[in-house]
Amino acid sequence: MGRQGCVAGEIPTVRTLEELAALIDGPGERFVRWSEGPDVDREERSRDELTGVELPGLSVSALSIEPWWGRRDRRLWVARRLYDYRHLEYRRCAARPWVLTGRECGRGPDNEPLVRAVNPVAWIAPDVVEEATALMEGFSTSWGPLDRNEASP
Repeated sequence: MGRQGCVAGEIPTVRTLEELAALIDGPGERFVRWSEGPDVDREERSRDELTGVELPGLSVSALSIEPWWGRRDRRLWVARRLYDYRHLEYRRCAARPWVLTGRECGRGPDNEPLVRAVNPVAWIAPDVVEEATALMEGFSTSWGPLDRNEASP
């Protein structure tokens, strides 16, 4: 891992969406990963859950705001990034979100960035995920095609 000897407890914890939104302006592209943390991800390899294929880097979500987002609320942007993958907290025992920088080395089967040369930046507190969920669920009552549990018309 990029920061040898880093113990997960040594990195700070982001406690609000506002703090998380401010982090994306730091040096290097920022990503969020849901896992047991930097210590467990030391080998910098993810595995595709559907096929079992080992991937050449860690599967992450980019936190960088795209130019088309314009001057919209940055908190809404990062809330969406957390909201999209919060189910991993329940699917993978002990998975929690954390922010990292890294070098993109490819794309995974869901077109997600894969990164290597990882440098942990911060844990994301559970309250931030709750804040993101409340913001997203209060934003819209109709998610259209994102609701994959209902049959198509």
